[in-house]
Amino acid sequence: MKIHEKIRSMRESSNWSQEEMADKLNMSVNGYSKIERGETNLHIPKLKQIAQELNVDLLELMSENRNVYLISDNGNNWCNVIGSSTEIAFEIQKLKSDLEHKNEIIELQKRDILRLEEMLELMKSVNLERT
Repeated sequence: MKIHEKIRSMRESSNWSQEEMADKLNMSVNGYSKIERGETNLHIPKLKQIAQELNVDLLELMSENRNVYLISDNGNNWCNVIGSSTEIAFEIQKLKSDLEHKNEIIELQKRDILRLEEMLELMKSVNLERT
């Protein structure tokens, strides 16, 4: 994978638009899109800046080595993930964060269910007292 393709791939995996990335690099959107199309020769200072924004090592960004990882969800579901170790680590961290957030929502919903059950029991007891 060429550097410009890797930059685009990493930007997309971060869920950033070209506009957001251009803003982070203090560039015009047109100038940044030329980078992703491979129409610009990148110099080391700009590559360093891009690597920093993408939270990857400069050498990793410049290398053409891409690894294939086999990832399991601790069940029978396996998938191949192509990317660098930094990209995979970043993606795993994002997934862990999403999972933590969803677990918090589940806990809130469990508390709401308990409150509703308590209210239902209270309403039933009030109805029994009236009859």
